[in-house]
Order: sequence, then structure tokens, then C-alpha cells
Amino acid sequence: MEFVDTHCHIQSAGTNAGERSTAEAWAKRPDLTREILVTEAVTEGVSNVVCVGCDLADSQLAVDFVQSQVGAWASIGIHPHEASRYVDDEASWAEFAALAVSPKVVAIGECGLDFFYNHSVKADQIEMLNRQLALAQEHNLPLIFHVREAYDDFWPIFEKYPGLTGVLHSFTDTEANMRRAVELGLYIGVNGIATFAKNPEQIAMYKAIPLENLVLETDAPFLTPTPYRGTVNEPKHIVTVAKFLSQLHNVALPELAAAITANANNLFGLK
Repeated sequence: MEFVDTHCHIQSAGTNAGERSTAEAWAKRPDLTREILVTEAVTEGVSNVVCVGCDLADSQLAVDFVQSQVGAWASIGIHPHEASRYVDDEASWAEFAALAVSPKVVAIGECGLDFFYNHSVKADQIEMLNRQLALAQEHNLPLIFHVREAYDDFWPIFEKYPGLTGVLHSFTDTEANMRRAVELGLYIGVNGIATFAKNPEQIAMYKAIPLENLVLETDAPFLTPTPYRGTVNEPKHIVTVAKFLSQLHNVALPELAAAITANANNLFGLK
């Protein structure tokens, strides 16, 4: 069986660099270098990982790392939490946009809207989302979206850019929004949260995701699945999420693995 971790942040593991909160999480396990994480993931059947950037420096770190790492790919993004840092910094935006043509860049994101934390002004988040949607359209790249308590604003913006595809990362929202995403051709990213979800409606939503729209992710070092809660998450744990969903969907693990791997390869053009 073959698996793909469509969303992790391992590019900063063992480096003391990258996005602040991610670097702090990896600092708890200084023995885990990014190379070790990939090697251990491959041992568990994880053939590809997508290293997702959250700001300019983090995206550059991801791009640099994947160049020499077989099975690793990069996504460049300005996270909605960081939007206000970049909205008026044209030089940094130009430097960021130039990364889109780097080898092994397979997506734009993590980008989107987060009105739960509101670490950036709402208008700035919307502006940076529009810029990244336009950048994806320019380079014919899919997107990795972070949307939290903001779907009413997100849908009209996304629908202004026909022809784009992508994945709703760490999806925990309603079944109605899941079905709308599927109708629009988006994929649904599921991670360790599903393994410890208690809300019956949320569990029913996970069960209702069509296999042809499902991709799996770890969000490593965050959102570690049961039974590894309390430890730093790693790409190899994607197999644990897959086992949980195979039981939830009542589908044999090899069948689910084949479906989700094909979805990830199709979405990101992995080879």
C-alpha cells in the first residue's frame, strides 16, 4: 500500500528555522530531523509528503528542502494569520510570488481565511487570499486552503476564480459545506482530528465524504492522532488516520489507500 501526506510542516524540523509556532513544536523533538521524518515515513509506506509553507521564509525553507529530497514536494503560502504582515510589503510579496515557478512547487497555500482567531485584519486576509488565488490561476497550480469560521466569505471569493481546484485542509466544518466543496471540485483534507472527534455530526460528515474527494494529511507536528496524542506528530502517522477512515467508511484499507493516493497524485501532479 502507498500513502501520501498531503499537508505537513516538516521543512523546519531540526533547523531552528521556519514559522515560529512550528519551529517551537519541533524543538520538543530535536532528534527528529526532516530527513529522518521522511525516511521513517517511507518505511511505513508514505511515498510522498507535501511540505506546506505559512509565510515567505517558511515557504522558501520548504522549497529549498524538497530539491534534494526524494518524495518531498513544496507548497508556498501566506497563512491568513500572517496576512497583515505582508499586505503592504510589496517587495516580500514579489519575492514570494517568484517562488511559484521553483522546481517541485506543486501548490499555493496554506492560504485562506481565519475569523476564529483573527490574528490578521479581516480585510487583509481577504486581500491576501485574492492575491494567492490569482497567483495559482496564473501558474495553473492547485491551492491548499485554511478556512475557519469563514465559509460565508470564502465561497464567493473562491467562485470568482473559475477553473481552480484545491483542498480544504483540516476540514472539520459542516456536512453542508463539505458537499458544497465537493460540488465545486475541491478535495477534503482529513487528519488526526477525525480519530478523536466526539461530535456525532462531525463524525457523520467524515463518513459522508466521497472517496473520490478525500485526501489525508498529518499537519505534522500538530494534530497527532489517537493513540499517539500528546506526542509530536509525524508523517508516518498518516497510516493511523487511514486505518481509522477505512473502518469509518467500511472500506478495506488497501482500497482506501489506493483511492486517496490517486486523489493526492491527481491533485498535486505527483510522480
